Amino acid sequence: MTLPAARACRRRADYDSGMHAGLAPDATAFILAGGKSTRMGTDKAFLQLGGETLLSRALRTARAATSEVHIVGDKIRFEAFASVVEDIYRERGPLGGIHAALAATSTELNLMFAVDLPFVDSTFLEFLLGRARGTSALVTVPCAGHGLQPLCAVYRREFRQHAEQALRAGKNKIDSLFAKVNTLIIDERELRQAGFASGIFRNLNTPGELESARVLEDRH
Repeated sequence: MTLPAARACRRRADYDSGMHAGLAPDATAFILAGGKSTRMGTDKAFLQLGGETLLSRALRTARAATSEVHIVGDKIRFEAFASVVEDIYRERGPLGGIHAALAATSTELNLMFAVDLPFVDSTFLEFLLGRARGTSALVTVPCAGHGLQPLCAVYRREFRQHAEQALRAGKNKIDSLFAKVNTLIIDERELRQAGFASGIFRNLNTPGELESARVLEDRH
């Protein structure tokens, strides 16, 4: 084994060792990292914030909520860091990633977590999974800031069928499917009452947003 390969294996082993008694074996988390990062100009997953990459941050956060964590994206790019699920329907945006995750999962509850949401912490993910466990809804999704947050939401396996129908019809929008299935929306009032600010859903799409996030991170 070459030295770079050995280092990659150690990195993955470090990520995979994050299991502890508080984890949730009934749920799987999928880090959605397959975006093109067009506006950022470079792969967002490997951008640095607070001394770690967005990917490392997302994996650490997800593994604090559930022991089963995978990356949805390109296998060559990400297989050193965790097991990878690749899209079945290519070039179809986040819905394609969600569909691929639900096709690969072995659990009923599946947390979709975009790699560019660095201010979502494990406490919120645990809260979100808790709300999903208490409902039969196919989707449990927060609504805050500018609207629904489908890339930080919990999906039951059955949602795969609806995603596949949409993808086969050439439709890529996620939100439009929520009206067709039993969906639990956690509104901003409930989020505030639970102690969560809408700012946690600040995502990073441009160099300016990354710089603002770094300033915010430094203040804390």
